Amino acid sequence: MARGLLAAAALLGFLQASSSFEVKDASGKVCIIADLTVAFSVEYKNKGQKEVRAFVHFFLPQNASVASQSSCGKGNGSHPVLVLDFGAGHSLSLNFSESADKYQVEELVFHYNLSDATLFPNSTAGDMKTASHKNIIQAPMGTKYRCINSKHINMKNVNVTFSNVTLEAYLTNGTLSVNKTECAEDKISTTTIVPTTPKHTTSQVPTTSPAPTSSPPNPEVGKYNVTGPNGTCVLAYMGLQLNITYPKKDEKMGLDLLNFIPRNTTYSGRCENTFALLNLTFEKTKIVFHFVLNASAEKFFLQGVSVRTTLPSEAKNPKFEASNNSMSELRASVGNSYKCSSEENLQVTDQALVNIFNVQIQIFKIDGDKFGPVEECQLDENNMLIPIIVGAALAGLVLIVLIAYLIGRKRSHAGYQTI
Repeated sequence: MARGLLAAAALLGFLQASSSFEVKDASGKVCIIADLTVAFSVEYKNKGQKEVRAFVHFFLPQNASVASQSSCGKGNGSHPVLVLDFGAGHSLSLNFSESADKYQVEELVFHYNLSDATLFPNSTAGDMKTASHKNIIQAPMGTKYRCINSKHINMKNVNVTFSNVTLEAYLTNGTLSVNKTECAEDKISTTTIVPTTPKHTTSQVPTTSPAPTSSPPNPEVGKYNVTGPNGTCVLAYMGLQLNITYPKKDEKMGLDLLNFIPRNTTYSGRCENTFALLNLTFEKTKIVFHFVLNASAEKFFLQGVSVRTTLPSEAKNPKFEASNNSMSELRASVGNSYKCSSEENLQVTDQALVNIFNVQIQIFKIDGDKFGPVEECQLDENNMLIPIIVGAALAGLVLIVLIAYLIGRKRSHAGYQTI
């Protein structure tokens, strides 16, 4: 969903500039500088829609302000915090901390007000909601954190995407440091990707003049199912790719891409009344999908993903494990199937992504081996908007040019008098 947020905004033709913010202490000395673009995607209950759930996408507005709760901290008693207020009671907080020779955004907290009809039309709730995520940014002290590419933070019902970020806390002289720390997302974009086998791709060390990044082909779509005492509880068609960034022994960053090959992938799982597990194993890699049932809303969704794999020998720690149990993805009504032709990125951690392609999946109430009615993903709906938006824009441009031409022609004729 986080990726759909940026795609939707970009396709609608909006170019969002980054915003700059500063936090000062009582003496006026700057301790935090942040220049960033932030995009939000929020799911909420909508009484005006048949499907009950709705999604809204919006950016941190240019008129967002540094709230009075922002602080430079005082010794060990409190830590620096940047709080940005915007709209009708919404706020985004970056809570900093330091350990040894590093500083980090220890926690991201997003408060949003569902009674704001401008952002959340027809919301069934009118209360404040909170979403949070731990440890999203880290950099050595005395360096500015720089990240041009998108960094996705997935939380329950909320996705936050940062881009064009320049950030530093614990400033010593009130200005950004000359030295900078690049994020992993930017480092990957400057590496040369060299295929080692048709299914496995590993990055090389960046050169002085980086070569263009190439990607392996999309993975083949596999067909998987899980059957319990009451019949099939998981039916899934999807192409599966694991994407891991990792520190190498030479302190550079590496990228490991693994495409699952369906014919060599084993699958198993578990069916319960309120949840289902799908286990996929390919070579030395295992991915577990944890689906749950929201009985009150009659919806199923992907709540968690765990990954276990062995990285290339150049990795500092070849044994890799990661999990995320606070997702809210691949959501559809019970009895229906979720379908998405676009690539979707499931963020397990900052280092691990599970990319799925051409997915169609259904959990619970499955009639034999057949999918129920389809619920399209937001990404596919956004892609359908492209030709409509482009066509409307071109038609409007042609109309403006035509009107301007007719007005100009009328004025030129008005300048002549009959003799």
